[in-house]
Amino acid sequence: MLDKFLIVGSKSDLASRNIITNLIDIGQFNLYIIDEDMLRTENLDPEKIKQFDFIIFVSKHKSEKHEKTLSIHAPGNFKEVWGGGKEKMLGPASALFEKHLFEMLVKEKENSDLSRYSVTMEATHHGPLIERPSVFIEVGGTEEEWKDKGASFVVAKAIRNALNTWKENPYREIAVGIGGPHYCPGFNKIQLTSNIALSHIIPKYVAPITEEMILESINKTIEEVDFVILDWKGIGKVEERDEIIKILDKNYIQWKRISDIKN
Repeated sequence: MLDKFLIVGSKSDLASRNIITNLIDIGQFNLYIIDEDMLRTENLDPEKIKQFDFIIFVSKHKSEKHEKTLSIHAPGNFKEVWGGGKEKMLGPASALFEKHLFEMLVKEKENSDLSRYSVTMEATHHGPLIERPSVFIEVGGTEEEWKDKGASFVVAKAIRNALNTWKENPYREIAVGIGGPHYCPGFNKIQLTSNIALSHIIPKYVAPITEEMILESINKTIEEVDFVILDWKGIGKVEERDEIIKILDKNYIQWKRISDIKN
């Protein structure tokens, strides 16, 4: 049962500072603000983290293509470490809370004048690696967006509303996603319009997708995973797809294609 939530921000992160400022203005929350990079595990106090059931990291997202996004993702590294954490290790994730927060973020964005932004999930990436389940909610993708007070206000309201309305739904189906690009258009639709809640997403660019990656994604989802969803066209070559299916069948893991999901 997720009951006690901690919001972590960093003074070194412009978007994070703005989100935290808005949170302070609109409500009372358990806040943990550090001076350093919050993506690095060593900058966090583990004893502080252990006092809570779930951690929400508020941060910037850097986009090389300057895409304006409000995004959500679980932390972890499928291969080498990028921005903190440990190699080939994922953080615990809650599919149910990620879905709930994503729904609130979409709703708040639609009720705002931020039409220039898109709301998206991202594939699992970067640290920190902590014991408690967590999620990142971010404003991207350049300094112009990080200092956009309208964007940070929408994120703050989404967090407030998610916490105020949070209730675990035992009737959701729980899944892990495999395939597709970093911004997850197929999985976004599933998260928003179906009964399925997604936790970790393994993107195509970490290929070859291994048994270790798949099992780590399932084992680091705090809810029991019902099946894996494959972005069929977003996995790559037929041989790569066949290898993934062989791994799933070997481990008695049920799987579906995105096209099998009824919204």
